[in-house]
Order: sequence, then structure tokens, then C-alpha cells
Amino acid sequence: MAVLYSSSSSKPPSSSSRLFLLITFLPLSLACFAFLLQWRGGINDSVTQWFEDQYKFPGMSTVFEKRALPSDSSCVSLLGQSRTQSFPYLRDWKLPHKPDLKPKICITTSTSAGLEQTLPWIFYHKVIGVSNFYLFVEGTAASPNVSRVLETIPGVHVIYRTRELEEEQAKSRIWNETWLAKFFYKPCNYELFVKQNLNMEMGITMARDAGMEWILHLDTDELVHPSGTREYSLRNLLRDVPAEVDEVLFANYESSVERDDIKEPFTEVSMFKKNFKHLPRDVYYGNYKKATRGNPNYFLTYANGKSAARIQDHLRPNGAHRWNNYMKNPNVMELEEAAILHYTYSKFPDLTSRRDRCGCKPTKEDVKRCFMLEFDRAAFIIASTSTSEEMLQWYRERVVWTDENMILKLLRKGVLTRIYAPMVS
Repeated sequence: MAVLYSSSSSKPPSSSSRLFLLITFLPLSLACFAFLLQWRGGINDSVTQWFEDQYKFPGMSTVFEKRALPSDSSCVSLLGQSRTQSFPYLRDWKLPHKPDLKPKICITTSTSAGLEQTLPWIFYHKVIGVSNFYLFVEGTAASPNVSRVLETIPGVHVIYRTRELEEEQAKSRIWNETWLAKFFYKPCNYELFVKQNLNMEMGITMARDAGMEWILHLDTDELVHPSGTREYSLRNLLRDVPAEVDEVLFANYESSVERDDIKEPFTEVSMFKKNFKHLPRDVYYGNYKKATRGNPNYFLTYANGKSAARIQDHLRPNGAHRWNNYMKNPNVMELEEAAILHYTYSKFPDLTSRRDRCGCKPTKEDVKRCFMLEFDRAAFIIASTSTSEEMLQWYRERVVWTDENMILKLLRKGVLTRIYAPMVS
């Protein structure tokens, strides 16, 4: 049937003909439009570039290139995390920032963590303005499949605990420090504390050689939370610090988990217990018992915060949480809003991980040789003497927050707070 008519015809098309035309060409037009929407062609679309799998995981070319993955393999087998990528750290580490931006900030850490913890930790701090990372690695972090990946990330420097390193650190003046002497030649946490100070000392030298201006010491279960700054930027925060200030002090907030099956704390935990320094005295003391929930102290672990130091002559570590100077008393400024987010015991397996790397006996007397904090001691004993079911029950009672009415009350009082920035950074 012909549907077109001659222009010389005096009779216009009937309504039925027009309807037929509409029915015929409308689906075709919609199909063409849908095809154009789905077609990427050669268009340079910045949005789709970010989400398409065109960037290799750092180190894949050197670590995983020769290993053929089975058809059902996924990032789970390599990284221990889900297919859903909460952080784009599997993409491209060349973040859009100029190398001459000031101030230049670095972080030093001593870690044995795997990629599933270290990669999002590095990426997050890169986003907020950290340039360099000095990773003193042992255990899993020093294994080839982990360290080779870390070494491919711009700004990341991996330092292995070799015999040469130990011989160099044996010459450190830290061994003459009387304030640190009580930690010498003891196992577990005490040994780690001494190592951290030795590594921090070397980190200062490396940072200075690289032209860094500020240095922090953080663990890989800690994130800087530059609250109150422009653009949520640690660089902006430190840029605004008066020139006469040598060190800034961050209060620490402690993670308060609401489930016992957390896998990725940085993207699954949003509730934190605020440090007493950021609370009115009456609020802190009035809610102390509710906030401790039968635990030895207000926080499960440490409560004295962390600090960032301006790199200058005679700078030295003063424990894992502070910096000092051999020639003067540093001028320290406490920050009123910014904090360190400490994701402590945020995963149930954290109980056994401490047990597995410490050889102390699970007795009240012996754990004092190994752990400084009461909760760490109790957790070690439980993990060493209990069944999996008993450990889980203890974890739920001491760590997991399940009382919704209590949570709501402490949120209203300001003792607990919600922080979502790490989830979207």
C-alpha cells in the first residue's frame, strides 16, 4: 500500500492515513533515539571515562599480568573486597592537583595491613591533600603481591624492615631517650611503639629531603577528618595555621559500629564517639557511664589524639601520637573541629588479628607485658580462650551498638556523631 500522495493531488490524506504514518514512524524514531543515547562512539565523555574500566589497577601490569584469572574470578580473590567499588582507587591514581600546591604534606606509618585496608586509606588522604606516604612495611604489607602494588602508586615510598634498616636504627639517639626506656625490650604493643618512633625519625629525614612541610604519623585504621575547612581539605587547614605554630593537635573520634559484620569500615561506619575535648564538661561527665557501656574507659583504646608537625630543624618523635623538638618546646595549637577518625575494633576479625601477632600468655598478669590498654588486654584474653560463638557474643556486648534508643539519646547529646565524608570522598 502506498502511503505517500502526489503534491498535485487536491485531496489531502485521510485521518486514517495520518494515523498509519504516525504508528509506522514513531517506533522507528524512538529506536534511533535510543541507539544514539547508548552509542559512545568516539565522543570524549568525561563522566563515562571515570566509570568505564579503562584504568588499570596500580601494579597490575607487573603483579597480575602473567596470572590468568578463572572465569569466576573477581576483585574478591585479589583484594578481599566486593565488586562494588566504594573508592575509585582501582582506577587512576593521577589525581588532578598541581605539584606546586602548598603546603606539602606527608604521612608516615608502620603497617602490616593488606591492600583492602591500605589502598582506600592512601586514596582518601590523597584526595584531602596529602602528597607523600612513607610506609614502613612488615608482614602482609611486605609481601610481593602487596608491596609491588604499593610501589606503583605515585608519592608512595615503601620501606622494608631489612637487616640494614635495623642496623641503621640501632644507632638512633632514640635509644638514649629516658622517656622511651620503659618501652624497650618488651613484646607486642611495646615493641611496636618503639618501632613506630624509630620509623617516625627516619620519616622526618625522608620527608625533609623530599621538600615536605608537614608530617603526620597515622595508622592505617585512622583517617584525618578536616572538618570546618574549605573544600574538606587538609591542605587548606594547615595552610591557615599561623607561622609561629610548630604543631597542631587533632582530637580523636572513635568508631562506634552498629553491626558485627562490617567488611569495609571506611565505607560502612558512619557513627563515632566524640573526644571529651570536643564536648562540654557536663555533657561528657553526665553521659560517661552510658557511653562506656561497661568497658574500662570512655574510649576502647587511646584518647589523646594525634598531631601534625611542621618540618624544621631538630624535629623528633615524641611517642606515636606527638612530635617534639630537641632544641625547644614546640608551640602547639589544638584544633576545635578537625579530628582523627579511629576505626578501632570496627571488624569482628580484629579480635583475632591482635591475638595472632602476639605470643603472650592469656593471663591477666602476662598481658600487661604485651598491651598498654585495658581493652586490648581483655580482648586478647577473650580471643585466646573463647570459642567463636563466645567471642562474637563478647564483641556484640562490648563493641557493637544495638540499642537504638541509647544511640538516639547520645546523638542528641552530641556524645555520638554521624560523619559521612569518608564514604563519599
